[in-house]
This record gives sequence, C-alpha cells and structure tokens, in this order.
Amino acid sequence: MQVATCNSYHAKIESTKLLTMPDGKSVFKVYYVSIVGRPTPERFEWDRNPLKKADYEKAFLASGNEGIGFITAFPHITKVFRYSPQAEVLMLVKAFNSQTGEEIKLDRGEGYVEFACLAEAIIAAGEYRFWGEATNVDDYLRRWCPLEDAPVQSSVKLKSYWER
Repeated sequence: MQVATCNSYHAKIESTKLLTMPDGKSVFKVYYVSIVGRPTPERFEWDRNPLKKADYEKAFLASGNEGIGFITAFPHITKVFRYSPQAEVLMLVKAFNSQTGEEIKLDRGEGYVEFACLAEAIIAAGEYRFWGEATNVDDYLRRWCPLEDAPVQSSVKLKSYWER
C-alpha cells in the first residue's frame, strides 16, 4: 500500500439551516462546515469564500434533490445524506461541488468509496442516532448535532506508521 501525504484538517461546524425543498415534502438539515488553517482559506472557509450561503441555498433548492436527510456543506464539496426510500434504515450519500453543482464521484479506488471526513462522521453519527430514536420525521427534524470543533491532531500518522 502506498500512503500519500495528507493535508492538515481542522473543521469547524459553523451554522445550520433547515431547507424544505419546493416539493413541500423533502427536507434537509444543512450543516455549514469550514476547514481552517489551510494555505488557501478562500477555498475551505465559508467567510472567505466568494459563494454566499444564501446563494448556495438557492442553488440547492433548485437542484431537485428529494427525501429526508442532512447536508454537510463545505465551500468546496457538499455531501447529501438521505434515508433510503427503499429501506429507510439505510443512509445514502452523494456529493457535488458546492461552487458549480457538478457531481463528485466518491470512488477512491480498490473498491472503496469515501464515506466522510471527521466533521461529517461526527454529524452522521448524531443524525443517524436522531433518526433511530425519532418516532416520526418531525421529531427527527427538531434535533441538531452540536456545533463543535473537529480537529485531527496528526494527519501523518498512517504514513508514518506504514513507512517505518
């Protein structure tokens, strides 16, 4: 296995918004997340990115997404997590470029697909728990994961371990 150099990672879950889609049934919880401390903050931090959250929301509302779930919205990538209409005990995920709306494939090679970064994993764990505990969709939609700091202390531990 070849292990690549990894960028630093310190995510901040900044704000949230509930978006009801034009169909009146589909609803997504939006978690706005920035990655701070990278050399190009305009790419990774909402307050330094030219895309404003209101414009992002307008584009998402026009996207045609359906279902119930949540979104992790970074300035450079968005992941839509929804509960499967075929088996609502499953969570499905797709990704797109937050700036352009173009689909991003989550295939990472060798049969693996990207699930989540740390902030997304924290949010997904909480949201899945809320889904499981809720007796109906309204109960689910009332609960939000706390806005917290999500730093990775070392982004070289796998590389260091593998190459020793």
